[in-house]
Amino acid sequence: MASVPRNIYEQQAQNKRLTVAVLTGFVVFVGFLGLGLDMFVLGYSPGDSYGLFPLPVATIAAVTLGGIGAARSAAGGDTAVLASSTAVLVKDDDPHYRQLVNVVDEMAIASGLPRPKIYTIPDPDPNAFATGMSPDRASIAVTEGLVEKLNRDELQAVVAHEMGHIRNLDIRLMTVVAALIGTILLMSEFGTRMMRFGGGRSGGRKSGKDSGGGLGILMVVWIVALILAPIISQLLAMAVSRQREYLADASAAELTRNPLALASALEKIDGAVEPTRAIKKGTAHLCIADPLGRPANEREGIGADLFATHPPIAKRIALLRGMAYQKTA
Repeated sequence: MASVPRNIYEQQAQNKRLTVAVLTGFVVFVGFLGLGLDMFVLGYSPGDSYGLFPLPVATIAAVTLGGIGAARSAAGGDTAVLASSTAVLVKDDDPHYRQLVNVVDEMAIASGLPRPKIYTIPDPDPNAFATGMSPDRASIAVTEGLVEKLNRDELQAVVAHEMGHIRNLDIRLMTVVAALIGTILLMSEFGTRMMRFGGGRSGGRKSGKDSGGGLGILMVVWIVALILAPIISQLLAMAVSRQREYLADASAAELTRNPLALASALEKIDGAVEPTRAIKKGTAHLCIADPLGRPANEREGIGADLFATHPPIAKRIALLRGMAYQKTA
């Protein structure tokens, strides 16, 4: 498979640019839905102090409620994620996990971050994830299968990938994304209910020159967007998740100076045929590889790019080999 060869820093810069672009689209979409809801349902008119509502109250309320929901999730989210995966805290003096503790120490030093808490998950499938809203309260959880099936360099690379998520504040970013999704869902639910019960007529009280032409087309586009909002928001969230995986791969290559070790680890993880049963669907997007083994995450093309939570492992391996200046097919 062909890929554009980039070094570690070029790949990091590319991934950051794409993440910013997707998040910008997310925010613009929220703003468009909110403004349409206020204009076409509640009668808000920008610059018109005599409108039914002098402020875009629907937008403000939805953003506020979405933010509160995300903040509540963030407060105890890491504890809930670890508990749902039956993760067990690793003791520093446990000889069975001495190598794991050592590589976590090494990657914490390399990244300049506090050492995260270390957990193991009693599952034979190799996988791992990081959680925690900030580096000083972060945790890394790895399955027993990962510890048993990877050699030291590969284990270090996977830990570096998770440290990359922590350093890049990806858990915090995905919490912001969750707030945006919550806001969009609130707007979609409220807007469709109001339209169903005739609440959309208030937008027609504006002057005749404003109610037709371009404004009418805009209203049609807004209604379509409102109906498709739950799907669009999920697609945007998955796009952010995929880009953060690419960035964490590049961060791991930077921390270890050994991108081929992560490529080898991903090959072994991809070769495991069983799903990671201990990790639930709600935590799947946090993992280094999809624990549910969904086909969309292994395909390439437009469909996979839209519906996958993780990039195809084959593409990730090709990019890592490119960072090591190896030719890819």
